[in-house]
Amino acid sequence: MSFSELLAPIHQFLHCQTPDAWLEKAAQPDMLPVLLTDHLLCELKAAQTAMLLLRKYAVDQDGSQALLEWLKPFEDFAYRFEGDMDSLRNKVKLSRNLQARPDVPYSSDIIEKMVLLIREELHHFYQVLEIMQQRGIAYDNISAGRYAKQLLSHCKTHEPQILVDKLICGALIEARSCERFARLAERVDAELASFYTSLLRSEARHFEDYLTLAAQVAATGKAPDIQPRIDALAAVEAQLIQSADSDFKFHSGVPA
Repeated sequence: MSFSELLAPIHQFLHCQTPDAWLEKAAQPDMLPVLLTDHLLCELKAAQTAMLLLRKYAVDQDGSQALLEWLKPFEDFAYRFEGDMDSLRNKVKLSRNLQARPDVPYSSDIIEKMVLLIREELHHFYQVLEIMQQRGIAYDNISAGRYAKQLLSHCKTHEPQILVDKLICGALIEARSCERFARLAERVDAELASFYTSLLRSEARHFEDYLTLAAQVAATGKAPDIQPRIDALAAVEAQLIQSADSDFKFHSGVPA
């Protein structure tokens, strides 16, 4: 599949493209430390989001503890400045199999898709950290932008709709990441362009996996058609991307 074919469903799903003003600022050399640092943290947050879904909806207590232990070295590095590249090198794989909860009909599918997503996001975390070290960019924790928090604030508050909405938000975040990687690859140096391009297939699959799970969960409730919620949440996402934003981050809006 060509990249244009891979990106076509994402362009159809998102309600807008990344504004040129954001791309112009992102391509400025002095913005690279912020761009890479926020990208690094976005990879960890994506893994954490998937882990929360697994712990709440899919695994037993032992599995929940195994997931916490899996992410701990990465969280220690990112938030407590403990560890280094060597301590993270062999931590990308989960050390045990997870047992699906028998009381949740879609628990096995959540495990299958989210464990793969976590493994890939943690591998990307390590790759971004390698690039930062190669370029002499010291890691420093930075605050999160408004994007994910404000998008998730529009989720419904009752089950199973809250899970459906969170899965749709996951699809939107992954789709936007994929779209931005593709656009950024046209404006950065060859090494970064190659790296961003290498992420497209996994990000596109994450987008599809989230949507598949959303439809599957919705089918068990009273609102099996997820398109109205996709339209509503995609409109919110587009507003965040197109509106002025004073805090430049990987998913921020138009630079104010």
